[in-house]
Amino acid sequence: MYRFIPELMREAAKIMLSAHDIDNSIDSKSGDANFVTAYDVAVQNFLYKEIGERLPDAVIIGEESDDNHMEALATKVCFIIDPIDGTTNFIHNYRTSAISVGITDGGRVVYGAIYNPYQNLLYFAERGKGAFVEYANGTVTPIRVSERGLHDALACFGTSPYYREELGDITFERAKWLFMNTRDIRRSGSAALDLCTVASGAVDIFFEYRLSPWDFAAGSLIIEEAGGVITQFDGSPVTLDKPCSILAGNKTCHRAAMESGRFN
Repeated sequence: MYRFIPELMREAAKIMLSAHDIDNSIDSKSGDANFVTAYDVAVQNFLYKEIGERLPDAVIIGEESDDNHMEALATKVCFIIDPIDGTTNFIHNYRTSAISVGITDGGRVVYGAIYNPYQNLLYFAERGKGAFVEYANGTVTPIRVSERGLHDALACFGTSPYYREELGDITFERAKWLFMNTRDIRRSGSAALDLCTVASGAVDIFFEYRLSPWDFAAGSLIIEEAGGVITQFDGSPVTLDKPCSILAGNKTCHRAAMESGRFN
């Protein structure tokens, strides 16, 4: 039913790849490190238009919208969109950003797709059907989380700089704990892509103290369909109607992080 979504994402990505003079397109939202560019808005507008034409009854929830209808999540088909996840990376031409589209039905994510246009990689999952990656040459391969334990793990994390500045110290304390108890640690600047690396088994555990639904809606299903676990720090399910903490990984690493008492 949602096979048209990857096609739209690839078309929208052309807007990202055509970007120039990005510094002059920047606006700041709530917080010094929370940026939006004209390209974020253009990608979102493109997706809104195209999805609306195909599914006029669907509710679309986007990061760059002022009129999101979170109350519709429980009863309607909703598209939760992050037009450019990793906007700061995008501004600096760091080339680690993605378009993320999650689709919910009755409050559950039923389809998720995350597209990295710089590597032409599409990660996607449909509930009950597994998780996959489509490569630039069109090859589609199932993906699966790793089976590594925490000691042998590669960890990654996000820093939530624009949500709450006071989370900085505690975030890096937890990151240091992971650094000392795993093989190594990474920070990419795109939560959506971090979740994909966990789902594909390249990274074994990811955390961020506060993420919005558009940051993780698609990735949450991709993680689950790849055999992984994604929860809030207290072990409760992630929330799609408001920001929450995220702890995602293979089952062994997720359990070890929970049992450590460091994520609370």
